[in-house]
Amino acid sequence: MRQRQALSVMLDGANIFLTGPPGAGKTYVLNEFIRRARARGKTVAVTASTGIAATHLNGTTIHSWSGLGIRDRLTHYDLQWLSSNDRLRKRYNAIDVLVIDEVSMLHGARLDMVNEACKLLRDSQEPFGGLQVILVGDLFQLPPVSPGSRDFDFVHLSQAWQELNPRICYLSEQHRQVGDGLLELLTAMRDGELDQMHHEQLQKRLGKSIPADQVVTRLFTHNIDVETINQRHLDKLASDSRTYSMATKGSKSSVEQLRKSVLAPEVLTVKIGAEVMFVANNFAEGFVNGTRGKVIGFSSGLPEVQLHGNERIIVVEAHSWSLQEDGRTRAEVTQLPLRLAWAITIHKSQGMSLDAAEIDLSRAFTPGMGYVALSRVRSLEGIYLQGLNRQALQLQPIIYEFDRLLRQASTLLAENTADAPDEVVEPEMAEAEVAIDEPLFQKLRAWRLERARADKVAPFIVAHDIALAELSVRKPKTLQQLSGVKGFGPKKVASYGEDILRVIASYGASV
Repeated sequence: MRQRQALSVMLDGANIFLTGPPGAGKTYVLNEFIRRARARGKTVAVTASTGIAATHLNGTTIHSWSGLGIRDRLTHYDLQWLSSNDRLRKRYNAIDVLVIDEVSMLHGARLDMVNEACKLLRDSQEPFGGLQVILVGDLFQLPPVSPGSRDFDFVHLSQAWQELNPRICYLSEQHRQVGDGLLELLTAMRDGELDQMHHEQLQKRLGKSIPADQVVTRLFTHNIDVETINQRHLDKLASDSRTYSMATKGSKSSVEQLRKSVLAPEVLTVKIGAEVMFVANNFAEGFVNGTRGKVIGFSSGLPEVQLHGNERIIVVEAHSWSLQEDGRTRAEVTQLPLRLAWAITIHKSQGMSLDAAEIDLSRAFTPGMGYVALSRVRSLEGIYLQGLNRQALQLQPIIYEFDRLLRQASTLLAENTADAPDEVVEPEMAEAEVAIDEPLFQKLRAWRLERARADKVAPFIVAHDIALAELSVRKPKTLQQLSGVKGFGPKKVASYGEDILRVIASYGASV
């Protein structure tokens, strides 16, 4: 399926599983959908299975957004707590779309819990309480980790997945690898059809010397290897070091949660000559997550990084990451968007595109690890293998047949799906969509005054102006939508909900 076809299906309001191999453009399509959906007045909650994936999307983890934390099941007590939690009820009812990225690493039990919570808090037995749900990921990548168990709780085997029955958008175009054999090798891995030719291709890259003029990132399976190598290389540099500490705002627990999600280190030490990698996107400045460079000097105390490839020099300024919940900033961390880049773990490389990488798979310990590492690189010539073990090229056997079914379903859907049209949203158009409808606002104020007199209470007891202003923007049509508006808890919805909806409906019929 083409990217624009997938975007078209998503914008039609369908529940979707957006998938495809690395480099097919899943993140591009997702970001474009989020932009267009919000421009159309939809409220989108952007989450991911891991903190690292969430920060790539400026979102939060599904654990945090759902309010379920690290629970592995919902007890009777948990359900009672959820039912009485007005803050979560409002959060769940204030959105139209729930996005969950990197679902390959999400436990099926987690998706079941979110489904149950959505039904409970949105007072609906529809899948996920009637929300549009966008699941994104590649099931061949790293699977969910289940401590103490050899079995994987795959998300597509969950009851929630069966209920949701998402349409399949399997992206087939390739935008990362060039045609030198790597794409064919990765496709063969996905199809379970690796043959002697593919093994010979990899053997040719095993122990291959890195050209003196080429700088590559080393990918390892274990974090201890990465830390040791980066520190050893930094220590060899004779120049003076500069240290930059992360600044934080917010509660200790929220800051800690966000800090673990950010690839920038809490304390960054660099020297002239240090190999670094950008860990944030800033297209205006000319770098994205994974861009490599070398520190060549300092300007006003900030590192000057010369990019590999185009030799552009960037004075690196601080970047902020935030944890957003319910429209509020719960935590914020600020640090230079850099990390030492002589080495990085395969797990943290997910989502990156590299021109070249030195890869050690001699200690690969889970299916999909070698696939993730190899697919980070744009060409076979950019792969420098230092080791392979029997686990390195294995993918999850259970996924092969399911992937074939996904491709078939996507092909059938694509046959009847047109491309999404071009859509340019001007800033003033977006602002107009969220402007207060002044005539409706005044009608709501008149209703409030009349109701306050009837109930013999002060008008603010019925509703504050700020709540009426949000009503005039969002114009809810159902009690469920009304319960997602700030200032309207369960009691006020029960007392005034029907009247408010009548005022809004009457106004809508008259304009």
